[in-house]
Amino acid sequence: MTREYSIYKTLKALSKQRVGLILNPGNVWVIEKAISDSDENEKNLRTCHLRGWVEPLENSIPKGELTSDGNLPSGNIFTKQAPLYKLTDSGWNAIHRTHVITLLGIMLSFIAIGVAILSIKS
Repeated sequence: MTREYSIYKTLKALSKQRVGLILNPGNVWVIEKAISDSDENEKNLRTCHLRGWVEPLENSIPKGELTSDGNLPSGNIFTKQAPLYKLTDSGWNAIHRTHVITLLGIMLSFIAIGVAILSIKS
């Protein structure tokens, strides 16, 4: 359950990302509220990709981080390359847990039908 919750948190964090600024020349996107590049987040994103919740928007995007005081680093600002993911409809449904709500609705319908049949027989 802890791993599933970690995957859910990563998916939720991905949904909060937004492009805050586009730097020119080069058309460089500055992403606000970006997911940290940790090993756990990488595994979670790959699991979400496997489940069809996210898909790569672009592969091998140059990535870099700001310094601790929020400025651009001196020298080369791009330190690695990684894919940029976007949420699919299934990913949004997983965030809003619509599958669970649908199953609960179906279960309640069957219970209501059972109660109705039992009340008719009595």
